[in-house]
Amino acid sequence: MLKCYDCSEEDKVNEAVGICIVCGKGLCMKHIKQVDVSMKGGYPLPHLTLKKDLPRMMCRECIDATLGEGGCV
Repeated sequence: MLKCYDCSEEDKVNEAVGICIVCGKGLCMKHIKQVDVSMKGGYPLPHLTLKKDLPRMMCRECIDATLGEGGCV
């Protein structure tokens, strides 16, 4: 079974429940975060926007890097 990467860095052992979509590390319930990302259209349909935000599972580091201040997503 896949173990939580962040827990292993803390010398703990917990089973992973999901994987960060950005960096790919396995994460337990304590370390995984759900982020709702709005999806706006681009070429060739710039006017298209999804009706609902899409849930994405990410680790804290990747959330900070992509969605934090000055983030690109």
